[in-house]
Amino acid sequence: MQTIYEFTLPRGYVDAQGGIHKRGKMRLATAGDEIRSTRDPRVLSNPSYLTLVVLSYVITELEGVEIMTAGVIEQLFTADLAFLQDMYEKINEAEPPRMKVVCPSCGHTHEVPVNFTREG
Repeated sequence: MQTIYEFTLPRGYVDAQGGIHKRGKMRLATAGDEIRSTRDPRVLSNPSYLTLVVLSYVITELEGVEIMTAGVIEQLFTADLAFLQDMYEKINEAEPPRMKVVCPSCGHTHEVPVNFTREG
């Protein structure tokens, strides 16, 4: 199972010296990442900060940046933040369980996703 994914930001993080950093790595999120993020004081005072904190935990590397923090994520261009949010959602998306069913009309066996929430 793959747990770390490489990425290249569309615009890149610009550091204080004007250097541009685009290449990095993101790991799969854990339940602890999400729980710890919701307890962060910045998130408690401003819930929209949640994304920045979670991303700071799961981005394990950004070329040339020693420590990944929510402050670094905060300095990204909106296109880069949107890119990372989309990547986070895609790599952490859980595929629903599937089960074999038999069509009562034709007897054909096929797999269907199990929908526990009954939504959609």
